[in-house]
Amino acid sequence: MREMKDSGIDVVGAIPITWSLKRLKYLCYIQTGNEDTQNADPEGEYPFYVRSPIIEKCPRYTFDGEGILMAGDGAGAGRIFHHVYGKYAVHQRVYRLSNFTDVDTNYFYYQLSNIFPRIMDKGSAQSTVPSVRLPMLLNCEICLPPLSEQYCIASFLDTKCAEIDVLATDIQAQIDMLEQYKRSVITETVTKGLNSNVEMKDSGIAWAGAVPVKWKLSKIKYEIFPLQRPVFSDDLVMTCFRDGEVTLRQNRREDGFTISLTENGYQGVEKGDLVIHGMDAFAGSIGCADSRGKITPVVHVCRTTGNNRFFMYVLRSMAFNDVLMSFSEGIRVRSSDFRNFYKLGKFPIVVPPDNEQNDIVCYLDEKCEKIDAILKQEKERIDVLDAYKKSIIFEYVTGKQEVQFR
Repeated sequence: MREMKDSGIDVVGAIPITWSLKRLKYLCYIQTGNEDTQNADPEGEYPFYVRSPIIEKCPRYTFDGEGILMAGDGAGAGRIFHHVYGKYAVHQRVYRLSNFTDVDTNYFYYQLSNIFPRIMDKGSAQSTVPSVRLPMLLNCEICLPPLSEQYCIASFLDTKCAEIDVLATDIQAQIDMLEQYKRSVITETVTKGLNSNVEMKDSGIAWAGAVPVKWKLSKIKYEIFPLQRPVFSDDLVMTCFRDGEVTLRQNRREDGFTISLTENGYQGVEKGDLVIHGMDAFAGSIGCADSRGKITPVVHVCRTTGNNRFFMYVLRSMAFNDVLMSFSEGIRVRSSDFRNFYKLGKFPIVVPPDNEQNDIVCYLDEKCEKIDAILKQEKERIDVLDAYKKSIIFEYVTGKQEVQFR
């Protein structure tokens, strides 16, 4: 066991006595990008790095060369999402670290991407809106072993993390396959029913195709009706999530939301109400409420002519098949805008008799519950691998574990 000393950094603890601490301002040049989200263009030639792991496209580049990118604010503030090379564009609220001095950049990436989020998390209790100020970043200290050891640590972590990533990629492929299977089951069932021997007819609806001959051709506006329920003093805030869950916000998480200063226009929600998000319906933010609460006016709280959950499955199938996206008028990249229910009401749908709606709901609820149980297990495996990867990186970039030199 090598001799250790206190680093003076709470989230780091002890480091080897031969290691030093140095502020970022002496190790690299830090600047922000100059592009805005509205400049994203799916047809753009260059990668456009924003404040999340998602990579957009941009028709022009603003940087050329190596850079390490960190989100400056938002839910991902302080997280380093990318180590990039070549020509690319950067969002104006993303920090770019470049022109590195006296560090192996791979080691630097592992060190900062692991330690800085811990620093941010420790200080999050003091800030309701996470953000990284430039002085904080400039004066952040990182642990530096001798340059030769930095290289060895980075090489070891490259190999170890690649092994973990292969496992995670395989699991993610299984998750993606299960998600696609679930979507196909929903679409097949809400358009073909449960009886494979029934006589079919052409619905005239591209995404639905042939449907049972006794099913009614209709439009959303004739089957789904917005409500305006009152808000009670003890109502808690609900959220309509993209996975279709409509639940009290506290049941899922408290961070990463845009918090309204007022609750003007908030509406009541009763258990079982169909809830359709006016901006995120295209991504699947459609579900039935699991309890009583209050919710933003951006969503439509609705009743239907039949089984609310059947219509939920229909609308989610339309989202899966990009029907809502194709005919939306979004004000953001990759978005929809159905805050005016009239726009949504024009979509044609097929409607089975009530008894078939109920049978379909029972079937899909049971089927989806089984698929979701498997998905949960697979996602937990991803989480375990992610935690293990972070732990491995932390142990080596703080010197608590030593790479054996050959």
